[in-house]
Amino acid sequence: MKRALIFRGGWSGHEPVQTSDLVAGELRKRGMEVEIFDQQECLLQPELETKYDLILPVWTMGTLIPEGSAALRKAVLNGVGLAGWHGGMYDAFRQDTEYQFMTGGQWVAHPGNVIDYRVEITGHDPIVDGIGDFDMHSEQYYMQVDPGNEVPAVTRFNGAVCPWIDGTVMPVVWKRRYGKGKVFYSSLGHVAEDFRRSPQSLEIMVRGALWAAR
Repeated sequence: MKRALIFRGGWSGHEPVQTSDLVAGELRKRGMEVEIFDQQECLLQPELETKYDLILPVWTMGTLIPEGSAALRKAVLNGVGLAGWHGGMYDAFRQDTEYQFMTGGQWVAHPGNVIDYRVEITGHDPIVDGIGDFDMHSEQYYMQVDPGNEVPAVTRFNGAVCPWIDGTVMPVVWKRRYGKGKVFYSSLGHVAEDFRRSPQSLEIMVRGALWAAR
């Protein structure tokens, strides 16, 4: 049985407890053991690299303790998977550029805040196969993204709020490597209700996490 670690906290508006409980529940249904911590010191476990196959940060903004940042990056470099969603992984630890290099991007804006938008599936990938395009009522994330990411789903900005980004195609889901580790991200999941309202978003997150696990 594979084992995952979730560490959660930071800004409460992203519902780190409720969203991570939902994702953890789905991972457990699919045979993964999940441990959840409400602090960062869990990253300092001496057996971090050997005990876990997957780490999920759910910590919007905030500051990652230096020892925790180093331990997390070392674990992923050596093969532990990394996966996350929305601001819990990509609007996290804004001053930690080495963390951003590992994760493959950084949130910068969500024009219009909570709006209606479309998620488009762009190709064949086990993470999105059989799901098809779908609608979201949530924050449409505008991000700075590593060009080396593999992107199986995107969204298009219509310029209603910021005319200069009209037509911009933005990744919604991506995969990448960091050393020996696999990294997965989905920008979907602002709050727990997003996962309930658009179950495709939860399915993509769970599939991506399973893919990333060592």
